[in-house]
Amino acid sequence: MSTESMTLARALNQSLRKALEDDPQVLVMGEDVGRLGGVFRVTEGLQKDFSEERVMDSPLAESGIVGTAIGLALNGYRPVVEIQFDGFVFPAYDQIVTQLAKVHARSRGMLTMPVVIRIPYGGGIGAVEHHSDSPEALFAHVAGLRVVSPSNAADAYWMLQQAIRSDDPVIFFEPKRRYWDTAEVDRAVPPVDLHRADVVRRGTDVTLVAYGPMVKVCLEAAEAAAEEGRSLEVIDLRSVSPVDFDTVQASVERTRRLVVVHEAPVFFGAGAEIAARITTRCFYHLEAPVLRVGGYHAPYPPARLEEEYLPGLDRVLDAVDRSLGY
Repeated sequence: MSTESMTLARALNQSLRKALEDDPQVLVMGEDVGRLGGVFRVTEGLQKDFSEERVMDSPLAESGIVGTAIGLALNGYRPVVEIQFDGFVFPAYDQIVTQLAKVHARSRGMLTMPVVIRIPYGGGIGAVEHHSDSPEALFAHVAGLRVVSPSNAADAYWMLQQAIRSDDPVIFFEPKRRYWDTAEVDRAVPPVDLHRADVVRRGTDVTLVAYGPMVKVCLEAAEAAAEEGRSLEVIDLRSVSPVDFDTVQASVERTRRLVVVHEAPVFFGAGAEIAARITTRCFYHLEAPVLRVGGYHAPYPPARLEEEYLPGLDRVLDAVDRSLGY
């Protein structure tokens, strides 16, 4: 059967396995991705089945990992590198921003950079601050990078394969607290465009836009609101750069209200760009200002306080109430 129920983590594992089987130029590398199978076991069993030459354990040096991937890409390979946790990516930020993102333009299109950087991100697992960050806006701001984040197992399976086939570098953010969420994955259904948003619940009163870990929260908010007679439309953005503004605009023109939700701090977050663009596009349709729900502009707190920091059901529903109050 082509359809199977699996966790998001297993979907990523199966996607990597398929990519390694289909293309001998695909390589996987990172800290503990080989023998251990990754700290979240996303790469479990791959080194055993595809050899140490294709699934490589790297030194604890993120700049070196990405720098090596750039060299491999220049020599015809398609490396998929894992950054063990979100907060560990910053030693490699220079390589990503000043080299990886610019090679294609610098070479006037003669060179491509088919590199995927997998980054488990976000909170909700009881970890410390540099294991729980949401730095996607820092990468979305950089021209030359594609930035995506699946919210469920089916998208994880297909989006990772699409990212690996891309000739542009892709920053692939994986919502770590959703690794154990289960969904049906149909391997026979061709995927939609990597950067197309998905309307995962239809509604008429308010549009909720989210991506990654917050999509589930927004769907739960829509369920709760329905019990009070309110109809919320939920859009899974899937891609943070580029953004499918057309899908969001079409929804907002119908509901006339928009709330953008993400784990990352609201200040200078992805929601700010979405709010600005949709306000410009839908100015004469909006009946309320675009509202944003996100983390606070503060370092990630100790684990015992993270539920106070992370946007939850109550904060989303409060924003919905405020939007409908205009």
